[in-house]
Amino acid sequence: MFKIFGKKKVKENVVANIFVNSILNTVDNGFAEIAGIINDSPEFISSPQISSADDNAFTLIIIAANIHFIPEHIHDAKEERITTLIFSKLSNVFDCDQEKLEKVVKEYQCYLMKKNHPSKNMLYAVSKGIFWKYDLNQYQDEYFKNMRSPNPMFLKRLDEAMDSFIWNWDAFKQKYQIV
Repeated sequence: MFKIFGKKKVKENVVANIFVNSILNTVDNGFAEIAGIINDSPEFISSPQISSADDNAFTLIIIAANIHFIPEHIHDAKEERITTLIFSKLSNVFDCDQEKLEKVVKEYQCYLMKKNHPSKNMLYAVSKGIFWKYDLNQYQDEYFKNMRSPNPMFLKRLDEAMDSFIWNWDAFKQKYQIV
């Protein structure tokens, strides 16, 4: 890789590899912490007992959110090519059909936006998606349970933790130039 103007040049395929490996590594290393935050939440009347091995929904939520952010940072045909490469690599990792994976991720993106409507903030959507995918409403006190709304204190704590699971495109683009 050549350095021009202080940035390393990286090919789209390398960007997709780095993205996929980073996201999956972060999920693998971080979900136990998220399960702990959920299980130890003082806002719940009883612990949900989320297992650190029960990360399937969380993984899909994080993938969906991170793919959602790509068009905000990469433009033109590069965005589409990198997204396609990411899906190709993810389908290999999960040993599934790429088109089916793309469909599932799009469904998760729609689900997240629906649960966070009318807000369009994907970071907040991630926390609400986790709340609903892990059926956490049943563990809340009667007030929030009857409202069918997550306790805002719980969401705030989860929002802060979710920031660590969102790919930092700004830092990446400061260091690398995609070619």
